[in-house]
Amino acid sequence: MSKDRYESPLASRYASEYMLRLFSPDARYQTWRRLWVELARAEHELGLPITAGQVAELEAHVTDIDYECAAQREKEVRHDVMAHVYAFGKAAPSAAGIIHLGATSCYVTDNADLILYRDGLRYLRGELCAVLRNLGRFAQTYKAMPTLGYTHYQPAQLVTVGKRATLWMQDLLTDLEELDFVTAHMKFLGCRGTTGTEASFLDLFEGDGAKVDEMNRRLCAAFGFEECFAVCGQTYPRKQDSRILNVLSSIAQSCYRFANDLRLLQHDRQLEEPFEKNQIGSSAMPYKRNPMRAERICSLARYLTADAQNAAMTASVQWLERTLDDSANRRISLPEGFLCADAILRLMQNVTDGLHVNEKIVERTVREYLPFISTENLMMEAVKRGGDRQQLHEIIRENSMAATARMKEGLPCDLMERLAAEPAFRMSVQEIEAVLDPRLYIGRCPEQVDAFLAQAAPAYAGASDETVEIDL
Repeated sequence: MSKDRYESPLASRYASEYMLRLFSPDARYQTWRRLWVELARAEHELGLPITAGQVAELEAHVTDIDYECAAQREKEVRHDVMAHVYAFGKAAPSAAGIIHLGATSCYVTDNADLILYRDGLRYLRGELCAVLRNLGRFAQTYKAMPTLGYTHYQPAQLVTVGKRATLWMQDLLTDLEELDFVTAHMKFLGCRGTTGTEASFLDLFEGDGAKVDEMNRRLCAAFGFEECFAVCGQTYPRKQDSRILNVLSSIAQSCYRFANDLRLLQHDRQLEEPFEKNQIGSSAMPYKRNPMRAERICSLARYLTADAQNAAMTASVQWLERTLDDSANRRISLPEGFLCADAILRLMQNVTDGLHVNEKIVERTVREYLPFISTENLMMEAVKRGGDRQQLHEIIRENSMAATARMKEGLPCDLMERLAAEPAFRMSVQEIEAVLDPRLYIGRCPEQVDAFLAQAAPAYAGASDETVEIDL
């Protein structure tokens, strides 16, 4: 296999087989041919001089594309669409003269893009639902397991492992809602002519606008769209691309947040991504277990978040009825956006399916900080025994600072012993330890998880149970 040419890592390392095929030349140019077939069919059925035999011949040659013929013709005419019209005509000679009748290039290029993008969004939806299903199972399993919460990445009150997972899920559910909205509101360009006026078709149908509308309704239905854009120039509005890349970017942002949290927790050995039996963590340090999958998610997510800016800039600089400075940018940014989102969600499926909790580490971390977390409860209990709240607060503050200083020297926390020795507390070490049950400090986390999952589960019901293997 030759290795003397650049390969996109998205294609060679990261994306799924489905997404690679969806954005392959075969998928694109076969979709062009399907669009030409359906245009010819609609024109035939609406009375234009196109025969059923010509439509049938076109339909019989959708997949047998002579790429050499198309490439040679494009060198001569410097026009990719007309080169493929020529190659299609060679394959279906009886229909060569009616291919692309009344249409402009954007009929095939733009409508094909819309078809591919819609199918790509539907596929990503399945991957996103699989991630949510994995996290939902994880949240249910660990809904009541106390763990140290963090604000500003500093120890805070306790939460549960499962409750934290619902925070990740909530972000991803927002993305799912947005993805569904974008998919549901995608419109077809249809066949609208060079400046969107449909003048060529009005001429073909001898002024019968109802037939023009019916032709576009049939084209929409043939490719599974509800309607065309109400008005357009030569192209469909590039705001559509901005919408699409924005939702892909949104997914990337949520995945980054999850993966970054995982990296922080894996540093403390509380949580770990899957680590294979023969996996090498470092070329120099054999003992290491680097969170390489989470790091890759973050790395790809940064790329995709930045990629979304391409659509925003392109949409903002479209001139009047059309300009061509969108073409080269879209040819790269949209397919790569989909491949990147696919790669991220594949990694997310793999990681969330094998997420491992080091329960003893989590418990040890909770025990280390619980004496400080429990001080408010201890203060309330001491007040019930006749203590002065303000005096007790100061005693706790002074002893907490002393215990913290001791811990910074590598010694164990002795806050409970210090408080038990304070006469104002009127509590023994045993009585104080009775207040140190972590379950007393997780609030309504288990109930919150149950309520959240009950509400969220229908959104990802039916998600695939297929295990995603990551090769590299």
